[in-house]
Amino acid sequence: METIANSKGQILIPAKIRKQLGIKDGTYLHVEVDAVTKKIILTPITREYIRGLRGKYKGKGLMKALMEDRPKRA
Repeated sequence: METIANSKGQILIPAKIRKQLGIKDGTYLHVEVDAVTKKIILTPITREYIRGLRGKYKGKGLMKALMEDRPKRA
């Protein structure tokens, strides 16, 4: 499938793909760039994705790093 970027750099993910990957209004997407192949990789951050990460980074101190990196809210 193909899509087109508008003047703001926004793209539309086709409905068939959104449904297949469980992307709904408000779903966060992790954006990764492979500089070698010049590809953009979008990964939806869904409950299933989070469940799949459980235990993967155990003991790596990532939660502390994430909390420090998180913007402070007033």
